[in-house]
Amino acid sequence: MIIIDSADDDRIAPFRMRERGLNTRADRRERVGAGLFVAEGDLVVSRALDAGCEAVMALVDTLSPPDVVNRFGLGVAVYAADEDVRRVGMGLGVPLSIVALFRRPDPLDATALVGAQRIVALEAVDNPVNVGTVIRSAAGLGWNALLLDRTSADPLARRALRVSMGTSFALAFVRADSLHDTVVAARESGTLVVALTLTPDAMPLQTVRPDIDQPVMLLLGAERTGLSDALLGCASVHATIEMAPGVDSLNAAAAAAIACYALRR
Repeated sequence: MIIIDSADDDRIAPFRMRERGLNTRADRRERVGAGLFVAEGDLVVSRALDAGCEAVMALVDTLSPPDVVNRFGLGVAVYAADEDVRRVGMGLGVPLSIVALFRRPDPLDATALVGAQRIVALEAVDNPVNVGTVIRSAAGLGWNALLLDRTSADPLARRALRVSMGTSFALAFVRADSLHDTVVAARESGTLVVALTLTPDAMPLQTVRPDIDQPVMLLLGAERTGLSDALLGCASVHATIEMAPGVDSLNAAAAAAIACYALRR
Protein backbone atom coordinates (compact mmCIF):
# COMPACT_ATOMS: atom_id res chain seq x y z
CA MET A 1 0.00 0.00 0.00
CA ILE A 2 1.11 3.54 -0.78
CA ILE A 3 0.55 5.91 2.15
CA ILE A 4 -1.16 9.22 1.33
CA ASP A 5 -1.00 12.02 3.93
CA SER A 6 -2.77 14.82 2.04
CA ALA A 7 -6.22 14.95 0.46
CA ASP A 8 -4.74 17.23 -2.20
CA ASP A 9 -2.39 14.51 -3.45
CA ASP A 10 -2.92 14.27 -7.20
CA ARG A 11 -2.62 10.50 -7.10
CA ILE A 12 -6.03 10.17 -5.43
CA ALA A 13 -7.73 12.96 -7.40
CA PRO A 14 -9.76 10.46 -9.53
CA PHE A 15 -11.68 9.37 -6.42
CA ARG A 16 -13.22 12.84 -6.19
CA MET A 17 -14.41 12.78 -9.79
CA ARG A 18 -18.02 12.31 -10.74
CA GLU A 19 -19.21 10.44 -13.80
CA ARG A 20 -18.40 13.27 -16.20
CA GLY A 21 -14.76 13.12 -15.22
CA LEU A 22 -14.48 9.34 -15.41
CA ASN A 23 -16.23 8.67 -18.71
CA THR A 24 -18.07 10.39 -21.52
CA ARG A 25 -21.81 10.64 -22.02
CA ALA A 26 -21.44 8.06 -24.78
CA ASP A 27 -19.90 5.64 -22.27
CA ARG A 28 -22.81 6.11 -19.86
CA ARG A 29 -25.80 6.44 -22.19
CA GLU A 30 -24.84 4.50 -25.27
CA ARG A 31 -23.31 1.15 -26.04
CA VAL A 32 -19.66 2.13 -25.75
CA GLY A 33 -17.28 0.11 -23.58
CA ALA A 34 -14.88 2.71 -22.25
CA GLY A 35 -14.19 4.81 -19.18
CA LEU A 36 -14.25 3.94 -15.49
CA PHE A 37 -16.76 3.50 -12.70
CA VAL A 38 -16.51 3.94 -8.92
CA ALA A 39 -17.31 1.17 -6.44
CA GLU A 40 -17.86 2.38 -2.87
CA GLY A 41 -17.50 0.05 0.12
CA ASP A 42 -16.13 -3.44 0.49
CA LEU A 43 -19.42 -5.17 -0.50
CA VAL A 44 -19.76 -3.31 -3.80
CA VAL A 45 -16.04 -3.74 -4.55
CA SER A 46 -16.29 -7.46 -3.83
CA ARG A 47 -19.32 -7.86 -6.09
CA ALA A 48 -17.57 -5.97 -8.88
CA LEU A 49 -14.65 -8.38 -8.63
CA ASP A 50 -17.03 -11.37 -8.52
CA ALA A 51 -18.51 -10.11 -11.79
CA GLY A 52 -15.08 -10.10 -13.41
CA CYS A 53 -14.62 -6.32 -13.51
CA GLU A 54 -11.04 -5.08 -13.71
CA ALA A 55 -9.85 -2.89 -10.83
CA VAL A 56 -7.50 0.02 -11.59
CA MET A 57 -6.83 1.65 -8.23
CA ALA A 58 -8.18 1.81 -4.68
CA LEU A 59 -8.12 4.07 -1.63
CA VAL A 60 -8.35 2.26 1.71
CA ASP A 61 -8.22 2.77 5.46
CA THR A 62 -4.60 2.76 6.64
CA LEU A 63 -5.35 1.16 10.01
CA SER A 64 -7.81 -1.52 8.90
CA PRO A 65 -7.89 -2.14 5.16
CA PRO A 66 -10.72 -4.53 4.21
CA ASP A 67 -9.92 -8.12 3.26
CA VAL A 68 -11.09 -7.55 -0.31
CA VAL A 69 -7.77 -5.74 -0.94
CA ASN A 70 -6.13 -9.17 -1.03
CA ARG A 71 -8.10 -9.99 -4.18
CA PHE A 72 -6.49 -7.24 -6.26
CA GLY A 73 -3.89 -8.12 -8.83
CA LEU A 74 -0.35 -6.76 -8.72
CA GLY A 75 -1.14 -4.05 -11.26
CA VAL A 76 -3.72 -2.33 -9.03
CA ALA A 77 -2.45 0.77 -7.22
CA VAL A 78 -3.65 0.67 -3.59
CA TYR A 79 -3.41 3.94 -1.67
CA ALA A 80 -3.99 4.16 2.08
CA ALA A 81 -4.92 7.17 4.18
CA ASP A 82 -6.37 8.12 7.55
CA GLU A 83 -10.01 9.06 8.08
CA ASP A 84 -9.65 12.80 7.49
CA VAL A 85 -7.74 12.39 4.23
CA ARG A 86 -10.19 9.78 2.96
CA ARG A 87 -13.22 11.92 3.81
CA VAL A 88 -12.02 14.66 1.50
CA GLY A 89 -10.23 12.39 -0.96
CA MET A 90 -13.29 10.22 -1.53
CA GLY A 91 -15.67 13.16 -1.79
CA LEU A 92 -17.93 11.50 0.80
CA GLY A 93 -19.21 12.75 4.13
CA VAL A 94 -18.51 9.34 5.69
CA PRO A 95 -15.13 7.83 4.79
CA LEU A 96 -15.62 4.22 3.77
CA SER A 97 -12.99 1.56 4.33
CA ILE A 98 -12.45 1.32 0.58
CA VAL A 99 -13.35 3.05 -2.67
CA ALA A 100 -12.06 1.55 -5.93
CA LEU A 101 -11.98 2.51 -9.58
CA PHE A 102 -12.81 -0.15 -12.17
CA ARG A 103 -12.78 -0.28 -15.95
CA ARG A 104 -16.26 -0.35 -17.41
CA PRO A 105 -17.13 -3.79 -18.80
CA ASP A 106 -17.85 -4.27 -22.48
CA PRO A 107 -21.49 -3.44 -23.26
CA LEU A 108 -24.00 -6.19 -23.97
CA ASP A 109 -26.39 -6.27 -26.90
CA ALA A 110 -29.95 -7.55 -27.15
CA THR A 111 -28.80 -11.17 -27.46
CA ALA A 112 -28.01 -11.04 -23.72
CA LEU A 113 -31.77 -11.00 -23.11
CA VAL A 114 -32.34 -14.34 -24.82
CA GLY A 115 -33.50 -16.86 -22.24
CA ALA A 116 -34.20 -14.25 -19.56
CA GLN A 117 -37.53 -15.07 -17.90
CA ARG A 118 -38.03 -11.75 -16.12
CA ILE A 119 -36.87 -8.45 -17.66
CA VAL A 120 -37.37 -4.88 -16.39
CA ALA A 121 -37.38 -2.24 -19.15
CA LEU A 122 -36.92 1.45 -18.32
CA GLU A 123 -37.83 4.42 -20.48
CA ALA A 124 -36.54 7.91 -19.53
CA VAL A 125 -35.81 6.97 -15.91
CA ASP A 126 -32.95 9.41 -15.55
CA ASN A 127 -32.45 9.43 -11.76
CA PRO A 128 -29.57 7.07 -10.88
CA VAL A 129 -31.02 6.51 -7.39
CA ASN A 130 -34.25 5.22 -8.94
CA VAL A 131 -32.34 3.02 -11.37
CA GLY A 132 -30.20 1.57 -8.57
CA THR A 133 -33.24 0.90 -6.39
CA VAL A 134 -35.11 -0.76 -9.28
CA ILE A 135 -32.09 -3.00 -9.85
CA ARG A 136 -31.87 -3.97 -6.19
CA SER A 137 -35.56 -4.91 -6.07
CA ALA A 138 -35.43 -6.79 -9.37
CA ALA A 139 -32.33 -8.77 -8.41
CA GLY A 140 -33.72 -9.56 -4.97
CA LEU A 141 -36.99 -10.84 -6.41
CA GLY A 142 -35.41 -13.11 -9.00
CA TRP A 143 -35.55 -10.99 -12.16
CA ASN A 144 -32.64 -11.59 -14.52
CA ALA A 145 -32.18 -8.66 -16.88
CA LEU A 146 -32.50 -4.90 -17.27
CA LEU A 147 -33.27 -3.15 -20.56
CA LEU A 148 -32.78 0.62 -20.87
CA ASP A 149 -33.34 3.26 -23.47
CA ARG A 150 -30.64 5.84 -24.18
CA THR A 151 -32.09 8.43 -21.82
CA SER A 152 -32.23 6.34 -18.65
CA ALA A 153 -29.49 6.65 -16.04
CA ASP A 154 -26.37 4.52 -15.99
CA PRO A 155 -26.60 1.38 -13.78
CA LEU A 156 -22.87 1.85 -13.05
CA ALA A 157 -23.25 5.46 -11.93
CA ARG A 158 -21.79 6.07 -8.48
CA ARG A 159 -25.17 6.65 -6.80
CA ALA A 160 -26.85 3.81 -8.69
CA LEU A 161 -24.21 1.33 -7.54
CA ARG A 162 -24.38 2.67 -3.99
CA VAL A 163 -28.14 2.20 -3.58
CA SER A 164 -28.16 -1.11 -5.46
CA MET A 165 -25.47 -2.45 -3.08
CA GLY A 166 -23.63 -3.79 -6.11
CA THR A 167 -26.55 -5.91 -7.36
CA SER A 168 -26.15 -4.10 -10.69
CA PHE A 169 -23.65 -6.84 -11.48
CA ALA A 170 -26.29 -9.54 -10.85
CA LEU A 171 -28.46 -8.41 -13.77
CA ALA A 172 -27.48 -8.44 -17.41
CA PHE A 173 -28.20 -4.88 -18.52
CA VAL A 174 -28.60 -3.80 -22.12
CA ARG A 175 -28.81 -0.28 -23.57
CA ALA A 176 -31.13 -0.63 -26.58
CA ASP A 177 -30.61 1.33 -29.78
CA SER A 178 -34.40 1.25 -30.13
CA LEU A 179 -36.32 0.32 -26.99
CA HIS A 180 -39.55 0.12 -28.98
CA ASP A 181 -38.16 -2.38 -31.50
CA THR A 182 -36.61 -4.52 -28.76
CA VAL A 183 -39.89 -4.64 -26.82
CA VAL A 184 -41.88 -5.50 -29.94
CA ALA A 185 -39.46 -8.31 -30.77
CA ALA A 186 -39.80 -9.71 -27.25
CA ARG A 187 -43.61 -9.62 -27.39
CA GLU A 188 -43.66 -11.30 -30.79
CA SER A 189 -41.43 -14.08 -29.45
CA GLY A 190 -43.97 -14.88 -26.71
CA THR A 191 -42.97 -12.59 -23.85
CA LEU A 192 -45.82 -11.07 -21.85
CA VAL A 193 -45.07 -7.33 -21.93
CA VAL A 194 -46.69 -5.57 -18.96
CA ALA A 195 -46.77 -1.76 -19.08
CA LEU A 196 -47.20 -0.11 -15.69
CA THR A 197 -49.39 2.94 -16.28
CA LEU A 198 -52.13 5.15 -14.87
CA THR A 199 -54.22 5.08 -18.06
CA PRO A 200 -57.97 4.51 -17.44
CA ASP A 201 -58.03 1.22 -19.35
CA ALA A 202 -55.31 -0.37 -17.21
CA MET A 203 -56.20 -3.51 -15.30
CA PRO A 204 -55.28 -4.01 -11.62
CA LEU A 205 -51.75 -5.39 -11.38
CA GLN A 206 -52.81 -8.25 -9.12
CA THR A 207 -55.09 -9.62 -11.85
CA VAL A 208 -52.25 -10.07 -14.36
CA ARG A 209 -51.51 -13.80 -14.54
CA PRO A 210 -48.67 -14.89 -16.86
CA ASP A 211 -48.86 -18.42 -18.21
CA ILE A 212 -46.63 -20.97 -16.49
CA ASP A 213 -43.03 -20.48 -17.65
CA GLN A 214 -44.02 -17.51 -19.85
CA PRO A 215 -41.30 -14.83 -19.96
CA VAL A 216 -42.40 -11.43 -18.62
CA MET A 217 -41.12 -7.95 -19.41
CA LEU A 218 -42.13 -5.09 -17.12
CA LEU A 219 -42.18 -1.59 -18.68
CA LEU A 220 -41.63 1.46 -16.47
CA GLY A 221 -41.45 5.13 -17.44
CA ALA A 222 -40.49 8.43 -15.87
CA GLU A 223 -42.43 9.43 -12.76
CA ARG A 224 -44.03 12.59 -14.16
CA THR A 225 -44.69 11.61 -17.75
CA GLY A 226 -45.00 7.82 -17.59
CA LEU A 227 -44.45 5.62 -20.63
CA SER A 228 -44.59 7.09 -24.12
CA ASP A 229 -47.60 6.31 -26.32
CA ALA A 230 -45.31 4.37 -28.64
CA LEU A 231 -44.17 2.04 -25.87
CA LEU A 232 -47.66 1.69 -24.40
CA GLY A 233 -48.81 0.66 -27.85
CA CYS A 234 -46.48 -2.31 -28.04
CA ALA A 235 -47.37 -3.78 -24.61
CA SER A 236 -49.42 -6.94 -24.20
CA VAL A 237 -51.14 -5.63 -21.06
CA HIS A 238 -51.62 -2.25 -19.36
CA ALA A 239 -51.56 -2.65 -15.58
CA THR A 240 -51.85 -0.29 -12.63
CA ILE A 241 -51.23 -0.42 -8.89
CA GLU A 242 -54.49 0.50 -7.20
CA MET A 243 -54.03 3.48 -4.89
CA ALA A 244 -55.89 4.88 -1.90
CA PRO A 245 -58.21 7.84 -2.63
CA GLY A 246 -56.36 11.12 -2.96
CA VAL A 247 -53.03 9.55 -3.97
CA ASP A 248 -52.35 9.22 -7.67
CA SER A 249 -49.10 7.26 -7.88
CA LEU A 250 -45.96 5.88 -6.27
CA ASN A 251 -42.29 6.66 -6.74
CA ALA A 252 -40.98 4.77 -9.78
CA ALA A 253 -38.66 2.63 -7.67
CA ALA A 254 -41.43 1.73 -5.20
CA ALA A 255 -43.80 0.86 -8.03
CA ALA A 256 -41.13 -1.32 -9.61
CA ALA A 257 -40.62 -3.25 -6.38
CA ILE A 258 -44.35 -3.98 -6.05
CA ALA A 259 -44.64 -5.02 -9.70
CA CYS A 260 -41.53 -7.22 -9.57
CA TYR A 261 -43.00 -9.00 -6.56
CA ALA A 262 -46.43 -9.40 -8.14
CA LEU A 263 -45.05 -10.75 -11.43
CA ARG A 264 -42.17 -12.86 -10.08
CA ARG A 265 -41.95 -16.48 -11.17
